[in-house]
Amino acid sequence: MMHVMRTTVTLDPDVEQLLRDAMQQRRQSFKEALNQAIRAGLSGAGGLGVADRPFTLRAQAMGLRAGIDPGRLNQLADELESDSFGELSERLLRSEKPRSRRRK
Repeated sequence: MMHVMRTTVTLDPDVEQLLRDAMQQRRQSFKEALNQAIRAGLSGAGGLGVADRPFTLRAQAMGLRAGIDPGRLNQLADELESDSFGELSERLLRSEKPRSRRRK
């Protein structure tokens, strides 16, 4: 014999949106989507949930050209930034030179 419990639940707005998204994707009623979400959440207690899974990083080759040392990329970035700053400083100094006044 199945016992049915009726209750009122107040959902946070983000949880409500997740539930409505699940309803639409799975073409389920509110009741079905809510029961499925609660079952999945509670049955996973003690196990690894999505947020509890260890993060795995898959390394990929960078495809750098020959002669580029990946260990010195920060140094290269610093040099490029320094060069750019120098050029900007020179342009600003040239634009700030006092202009001679012409008398009429």
